[in-house]
Amino acid sequence: MINIVWLRRDLRFTDNTALNKALKTGKEILVLFIFDTNILDELAKDDARVTFIHRQLTKLDKELKEMNSGLLVKTGEPLKVWQDLIKEFEIGEVHFNRDYEPYATERDDQVQQLLQKNGISVFSHKDQVIFEPHEVLKGDGTPYTVFTPFKNKWLEHFEAQQIKVEEKFATDSFASIDSSVPTLEEIGFQKSDIEVQDYDLSVVKNYSDTRNFPAIHGTSNLSVHLRFGTVSIRQIVQQVYKQSPDFLSELVWREFFMQILFHFPRVVNENFRAKYNGIQWRNNEKEFEHWCKGETGYPIVDAGMRELNKTGYMHNRVRMITASFLCKHLLIDWRWGEAYFAKKLLDFELSSNNGNWQWAAGTGCDAAPYFRVFNPTEQVKKFDKEMHYIKKWVPEFQELSYSAPMVDHKMARNRALETYKKGIADN
Repeated sequence: MINIVWLRRDLRFTDNTALNKALKTGKEILVLFIFDTNILDELAKDDARVTFIHRQLTKLDKELKEMNSGLLVKTGEPLKVWQDLIKEFEIGEVHFNRDYEPYATERDDQVQQLLQKNGISVFSHKDQVIFEPHEVLKGDGTPYTVFTPFKNKWLEHFEAQQIKVEEKFATDSFASIDSSVPTLEEIGFQKSDIEVQDYDLSVVKNYSDTRNFPAIHGTSNLSVHLRFGTVSIRQIVQQVYKQSPDFLSELVWREFFMQILFHFPRVVNENFRAKYNGIQWRNNEKEFEHWCKGETGYPIVDAGMRELNKTGYMHNRVRMITASFLCKHLLIDWRWGEAYFAKKLLDFELSSNNGNWQWAAGTGCDAAPYFRVFNPTEQVKKFDKEMHYIKKWVPEFQELSYSAPMVDHKMARNRALETYKKGIADN
């Protein structure tokens, strides 16, 4: 009889809760990963995230091979894969780390029911967060919808507990299986030209001073690693907690948006604040295309979009500027921008992407007020004064070939304010 550890967005062996709990049972462990076709079928064939996952799985397989085992990798719909696994192996227990997104919770419920029906014990564990959605609540047991009180309560809980990071595990507990990780081509993909950078925590000590300047190496590239769990959130928080309150704050934002999505799953498709449902978006497809390609005539917006298209990454400050431009200057529905980012961002995380887009549009739970409209020209003066970032991504911005601004800032700002005002009044 074997116990299975099902990896999903926790692609590591160090400080992996499900793995550590399974190892403590003393039974033989089989480590499993499923390429979920429900997700894969939506992606481009050279999706950089699939290349990254594949590379990480290959590393994990190599580690297991050194312990006379291997990683079992399957492709298909998870429920169907599990039906086959039940026939193939005598399974005692299944361990996995919890995921809080709507699709994931539904998938996990179905798999759990199937396993339990077949007499298999199922154990799910907290791993990708410091606090789960039900752990940081108001006094009356309802979820927070404003960040600052959530953060204060989060810190209060955090200071009252000890974080434990488990580094080591036994090496003779893994089942010996003859397996190999399928190639990218075998799962229907090809290698992406986009490389995921390693994360770098050396920036943390100066983070407050450098975080807003896209030309400076001032951000950590950590988000993609947290997204796929190639590093433990507990390890990271332990390292940065005393060094930078601002950096820690970003990690708390991540959990804030996760609990918003968990408690209010309607935000995937709806405005968090219903009073904004009356906004008449212009949704001009040609203008949207110019925005996607980085051809708006506003260098900072174009730089951000080109960086995203080329690298799968965009600096946080510039994410705010490009999102604000789409929603306020062009009056294009935040859902269009959110879907484009979801397709392109290496660190795409449904909760954060949704929360940040609704923040920029003014429709979210803890949103920028709708009358705050970023002026892209002023943003350049503040955050890319020497134009190093712009020169890197929009080298032609001073040439005649560079497109004129597609919309006048003052006109667009007034139009946005009028449209929002009217939308609120009509609703």
